Amino acid sequence: MNNSTSTVQDQASTLRTMGTVSDSSATDSCQESATRVYAITSGKGGVGKTAVVANTAVAMAKADKKVLILDADLGLANIDVVFGLAPRFNLNHFFAGSQDLSSILVDGPHGIKILPAGSGVQNFTRLDSSQKLKLLDGLDQMHNDFDFVLIDTEAGISENVTYFNTAAQEILVVTTPDPTAITDAYALMKLLSTQYHEKRFSLVVNQVQNDNEALDVYRKLTMVSNRYLDISIDFLGSIPAEKQMTDAIRKQRVIVDLYPASKISAAFANLAATICAEQPVSTPKGGVQFFWKRLLDIGGRG
Repeated sequence: MNNSTSTVQDQASTLRTMGTVSDSSATDSCQESATRVYAITSGKGGVGKTAVVANTAVAMAKADKKVLILDADLGLANIDVVFGLAPRFNLNHFFAGSQDLSSILVDGPHGIKILPAGSGVQNFTRLDSSQKLKLLDGLDQMHNDFDFVLIDTEAGISENVTYFNTAAQEILVVTTPDPTAITDAYALMKLLSTQYHEKRFSLVVNQVQNDNEALDVYRKLTMVSNRYLDISIDFLGSIPAEKQMTDAIRKQRVIVDLYPASKISAAFANLAATICAEQPVSTPKGGVQFFWKRLLDIGGRG
């Protein structure tokens, strides 16, 4: 084994063991900090991104975190489908001016709140500046209500995808070992780095057969990004490929509820604990961000 491979595996192993922290440790690390906003994103569809969002959110809620999911796939929403919900209103009504954010909030399992998006409507698949500011202002009024906001972006590199990624404090890229998924994940990070000056990314590898397969994906992305991009990639963990996930999706239940003792549920619990154990961002990364007012306020007090 060469030194570079050993270093990558050592880093990944250290990051992965962070997921074994106790719920109490995770709770301590999240207290008295700004609402933390994660954009969960992917270079292509079909990598299980929405399932990662939904199950991680439930795992966080089970650890006594207050979680909001924002469905940012404004044309092909599916977070509500994953949870088996039928919301009366969605973000389309908010952008159209007929409802405020609080009136479209939907209750999910374990106290999770969800801002559902519409489906089959093109009107808001490309938000203009006034709509973006309206959403920022609306969410900023909720800043005391949540520990975490998880934004489920659409797949790809559309303008909405880049907006939600740059407006979030953290960017978590979901990929799989599939070569096209890896290539598209790199393309997304390259675009966000070269065009929008994003420097920090987190990585979750979904649908893996074993830990080594996940580490190999992380190694490939790290090697090529070290050569061509000025970014850092933190490996947050992997989620095993399990047939039970298909069953959960069909039943419109999250797998951490349907099969709580499964290996995949343990992986989601570890991912949630790892995210909670991360040190929160203390200063805005630049540009316009969700909850930037509170972030600046807390940074000033610190």
